[in-house]
Amino acid sequence: MAKLSQAAAAAGFRLATFDETGSTNAVALERAAGGEVHPTWFVTDRQTAGRGRRGRSWTSQEGNLFASLLLVDPAPVVHVAELCFVAALALDDALLTLAPDVAERFRLKWPNDGLLDGAKVAGILIEATTRASTTHVAIGIGVNIAHHPGDTPYPTTSFAAKGFDFSRDQLFEALSASMVRALALWNRGERFAQIRAGWLARAAGLGGPLFVHADGKRAEGIFAGLDAHGRLILDTPDGRQFITAGEVLMAPEKTVH
Repeated sequence: MAKLSQAAAAAGFRLATFDETGSTNAVALERAAGGEVHPTWFVTDRQTAGRGRRGRSWTSQEGNLFASLLLVDPAPVVHVAELCFVAALALDDALLTLAPDVAERFRLKWPNDGLLDGAKVAGILIEATTRASTTHVAIGIGVNIAHHPGDTPYPTTSFAAKGFDFSRDQLFEALSASMVRALALWNRGERFAQIRAGWLARAAGLGGPLFVHADGKRAEGIFAGLDAHGRLILDTPDGRQFITAGEVLMAPEKTVH
């Protein structure tokens, strides 16, 4: 059974677990609408209506991690999108705690994916609502631990398929601790520069060629970094572009055995 780390419990975080639910993000935002004000994790064994960016479904198989963290008024609205990078660093930290050997194999793909040997193994989805000037944020995190789908238009994998031996509950406990540290470092957006630097140190494809599909257009260039707001910096033949949202494709990374 999933449980909070001592650090998360001491920081006032709460936990609700389910055998099955539609979407942990939806549950989190519903609880916020019902008056929940404490930082609360929602973890389910099976998710029947999970989704990723742009409304895509997120395959639910027991043994994987399906979790959402509800935060109420975590930062000024202008900083809320930065939580995607905060969560990515927290996940990276948790994975390194459990499996140090993953260090050279797990990378962060802008804006919200985790890659293992170049294949998608994790996704993060930030959703927010505002009620009476109070912002409620759900940070959804899905990780392929025991299983991965085989019918996707892009490569996917799981940690088990790559020989890593840790459970959903072990990863969640480590993540609940690392999230406390990452949120404290971020400090409601005041220290996003440090989060940005940490994310770039783990970034997939930095300094290399990539393609971005955004607003119905395709741009090609060199991934030059992130700006102060988390936008992707793309150096193209027509000049430097700053991408706020889009779909990134890059050359496959070499697999590490």
